[in-house]
Amino acid sequence: MRKPTKAIITDAGYASRYLPIAKTIPKGMLPIGNIPIMQLVVEECVAADIKEIIIVSTAEGKPIYEDYFNNAVNHVRKQLRGQGKEDRYDAVRHVLDFPKIRVIVQDPALPYGNGSPIVSARDYIADDEAFLALYSDDIVFGTSDAKSMVAAFEKNPDAKGVIMAQEVEASVVDKYGIISLKNGDKLDNIVEKPKVGKAPSTLASYGRYLLTPEVFDYLLPKHTGLDDELWTVDAITRMAATGAVMVVKTEGEWMTTGDPKNYFLAHLKYVMDHEEYADAVRQAIV
Repeated sequence: MRKPTKAIITDAGYASRYLPIAKTIPKGMLPIGNIPIMQLVVEECVAADIKEIIIVSTAEGKPIYEDYFNNAVNHVRKQLRGQGKEDRYDAVRHVLDFPKIRVIVQDPALPYGNGSPIVSARDYIADDEAFLALYSDDIVFGTSDAKSMVAAFEKNPDAKGVIMAQEVEASVVDKYGIISLKNGDKLDNIVEKPKVGKAPSTLASYGRYLLTPEVFDYLLPKHTGLDDELWTVDAITRMAATGAVMVVKTEGEWMTTGDPKNYFLAHLKYVMDHEEYADAVRQAIV
């Protein structure tokens, strides 16, 4: 199985928790500092030497992503040049220098669920190549999980997949999908929101996966699970029953942007770590 050169990034939901803004802007385009969430996830893939990125979006979001990653806004560049501020265009040039980015629409015939955007990109994945799958809801600070997964796969080329995990406090395991391990660092299964004191570990799973095409044998409409949804983790767990799925602990910090509160906290962390006005923000919130 060839190591990954392609990544699927999913943003095919309508983000109802973000209405009314989400009726016009896909949730992956909400800002983190001065860039959208989706760009952070793309940059994580670039750090792993990924050559092609497939963003799976809604029909409404497709032209917005295509514009963001491809439009050179030359009229803006011309204006900045005339004002002696062309250095501000460097941020746009950085986006235009990303590897190939293809935007597709999720297949509306598929069931609801986080596995359906991945299935929608099936035709772009060869039968002999592993690939990355990343949820744009999840961002990772301080490292590239994509790079870590590729490195783990290179060390374990017979593995059927690699998933990332982060340690969480034992008191909050009931908020996450918690990993049960076998043989040290291999996935047994994922227990969804176990009761406190009943969890098999304190390792939480989130949306960072390296998968082999075998996963598509399990991501089928007939394999819907909880709430009649098509779940990626259900397919990964089925693969783990027939071969090794490696579990790797992140070296960074995973945060979700899936709801307004956690999005704000992630945004705040990024500002504090990266923006030149971080000290002013600290003074304002003390």
